[in-house]
This record gives sequence, structure tokens and C-alpha cells, in this order.
Amino acid sequence: MNAVIEAMAQRRSCKKYLPKPVPMELLEAIAQAGTYAPNGMGRQSGKIVILTDPEEIAAVEAVNAGILGNPAGHPFYGAPAVLIVLANQAIPTWVEDGSLVMGNLLLAAHSLGLGACWIHRARETFALPEGKALLEKWGVGGCYAGVGHCVVGYPDGNPREAAPRKSDFVVKP
Repeated sequence: MNAVIEAMAQRRSCKKYLPKPVPMELLEAIAQAGTYAPNGMGRQSGKIVILTDPEEIAAVEAVNAGILGNPAGHPFYGAPAVLIVLANQAIPTWVEDGSLVMGNLLLAAHSLGLGACWIHRARETFALPEGKALLEKWGVGGCYAGVGHCVVGYPDGNPREAAPRKSDFVVKP
């Protein structure tokens, strides 16, 4: 099987991480892979924010947990790094563009032996005053909205097996 297709078939969401920092070179390589995601009309609506500072991660996670309805929760599963995908809402394909960036980040992390998971509620996070304040602090201006949080780290344990694919996933009329 082709290495890319094999990585797609083997990648699983990681929800338990070792307390070991991920080198910035690896995070930058993952982010670089995200920049090559397909995007509508080549307009590159996406933006990726790399967080490794535990206080910064905790601030974003706290907002996310509040939206989830569990303010004391840890929806980032203890991951030591978070790559936040934002996209410019002024571009009509911003949701699709950002989603493809997220897919590239997840596959790139897997290809480097790291675990990753797409954490939702980024749109809600950065629509709130707390989220907008974080964007301002990070120097992200304009019409950017959250698409997803890609939590990344060294997996603590082995990934589960893939569930069987549903029989009617692919239709051949």
C-alpha cells in the first residue's frame, strides 16, 4: 500500500499523552504540512497558532472546557502542544480550507510518530471575548474564526484498532 494511504488508514485520535515536550522543529514541520492543504482558489485563508507554553494552553483549554459545560474539565487530554487552526471568514471557503489544514496536521503528526486529536469548539472559543483577547495578544487580527484545536504529543499507549468501515461508505452506481 502507498505510504500516504497507509498513514491515513493507521492514524487514530490520541487522547492520552506523555508529559514530554514536543521539539519545536517537529511542531513547525507539522504546521508546514498544514500550509500545503488544498484551499479554495489558492487564497490560503488559514492561519496556525502553535502553543507550547502550559499557561497559554491552559487559558485556551479553560475557555473550551467552559463551552463544553465542564469548567473543571481537560478537553485537551494533557497534550503538551496545541496547534490552533483559524481561518479568515471573509473568504467563502474558510471552513473547508481550515478543515483540510486540520487533516494535514493530524496526518503529519502521525507520520512523525506523534499522537494528535482534533478538539472542537474553536469557533465558539474565539467568538467569545476571552478568545478574542487571546487572538489580540497573539497578534492575530482581521476576520479570523476558529476551526479546530489540534492537540499534539507523544502518545501514552498504543492506538486502538480502526473500526470497520461501513459497507455503504462508497457508492458505485
